[in-house]
Amino acid sequence: MSTEQHDADAYGQELAAISHHQHEATSARFTVFQALAAAGIGHEQADDIMAKLEAGAVAGAHTWISESSPPHKSEPRFEDGWFAGVRDVASYLLRIADTTAHAGRGRAASSAMLLTHLQQPPSPAPAEAPVEDPAPAVELDAKDVLAAAERFTWAVAAPGERHWPDGSDFLDVALSAVRPEERAGYIERLEAFVEKHRARLEEMLRTHGPGSKPASHGRYALIGQPETLVIVERMEAMPFLLRGQWEKELETVFLDDLEFVWGPRIRLSR
Repeated sequence: MSTEQHDADAYGQELAAISHHQHEATSARFTVFQALAAAGIGHEQADDIMAKLEAGAVAGAHTWISESSPPHKSEPRFEDGWFAGVRDVASYLLRIADTTAHAGRGRAASSAMLLTHLQQPPSPAPAEAPVEDPAPAVELDAKDVLAAAERFTWAVAAPGERHWPDGSDFLDVALSAVRPEERAGYIERLEAFVEKHRARLEEMLRTHGPGSKPASHGRYALIGQPETLVIVERMEAMPFLLRGQWEKELETVFLDDLEFVWGPRIRLSR
């Protein structure tokens, strides 16, 4: 096995492990919100409690990293590089802890909404009515949507810098979260969304896109892809539907990374 293949396999195993932990955390968070609601804790207080717990977990990782040491009897130059790397990682973890402590608004409310939906009894069968031929559903052409996204050159990376030359799998899943009644005029809706969030999209591309320091570690691979404009639009409009469709087809770590940077109004991970 080549070194490149070994590295790719090892990274794939890391992604799978991270995805597992994130899935477990999402389930655990849902359970905690249920318990807090049963104890009479309001949504805002529940969000604050969860944010503090998650910030504390990140702070624990900060302490563990900060107290790590290079291998015994390392060369001085190796030790200097080690401690410089530790300082960079620790500073980044501190920023994550600070952000996490003040994030997460609306998660308790969205959890309660989801629970209410799951507990609803099935609707009774409607009385038979004359069968009418339904109007044909409007079809979304993925190529047209992609072409529209490509026009926003300030929000996407140059073709040669993108992680995936062809991100059709991601686009297909994102478009599957566009409901039939939204398809007519969806491209215009997407264009309006991108224009509205121009500054936010530019900043995301600058800080986490190709060539940025976070991206150099192999994460945030979706940022810079034109397909991502559709993903973040759906993340705001239909977060539960997008997450459900994504988990059927793709590794959730890619969506989790994007959600972490974008910071949608309803967070379904972390």
